[in-house]
Amino acid sequence: MTTGTDVERAFLIADLSGYTALTEAHGNLEAAKVVTRYLELARETGDPLVRLVERVGDELVFVSDDSAALVATAARLRDAVEREPRFPRLRAGLNLGPVLEQGGQFFGAALNLAARVAEYARAGQILCTEGIAARVTPLGRFTCRSLGAVRFKNVSGAVTVFELVEEAERRAKAIDPVCRMQVDEETAPARLPWAGRTWHFCSFECARAFAGRPEDYAS
Repeated sequence: MTTGTDVERAFLIADLSGYTALTEAHGNLEAAKVVTRYLELARETGDPLVRLVERVGDELVFVSDDSAALVATAARLRDAVEREPRFPRLRAGLNLGPVLEQGGQFFGAALNLAARVAEYARAGQILCTEGIAARVTPLGRFTCRSLGAVRFKNVSGAVTVFELVEEAERRAKAIDPVCRMQVDEETAPARLPWAGRTWHFCSFECARAFAGRPEDYAS
């Protein structure tokens, strides 16, 4: 009978916000290229104290026994993704807690909660639970801004969620409303005015799609 070991670990789950929209707009080949580059960025921004343990589509699961190293990895990966041209934005969730480690795999509510927190994050956000926030706040690089108590599906009780905000301000890019890729406002291939604002697009194809059904994409 296979047995495991009870350990405490910090988990980071990160995916690409709008990846499904990207696939619909640009096709499977472009989506595969994005994921391949995303994995390269994950390796390039890695840390010796952090391990990538699983990938499902565009979702990556990292584990560490060092919460600060894991948070720093999340920030580096987010920033690297935002520097990429024609790329979606990253969203991430972190949680710390006891799990069962078995053959290099992890099982338990702590990992499940990290997934729920990641799903709750918006594009560009890194969210965490109180255990992570308590370990990271004293380091000074990040401010932990409380988003209040959140109730997640299949999680008993409300969970206080924090957004990790770096002290150094980042310049956000525009988001193509059709494929959800990041677009530099100054160099966007196409722009369209609608509903009192200017929308930026990664390509003329996305601009044409938006022009045909702006209400579908602007929500």
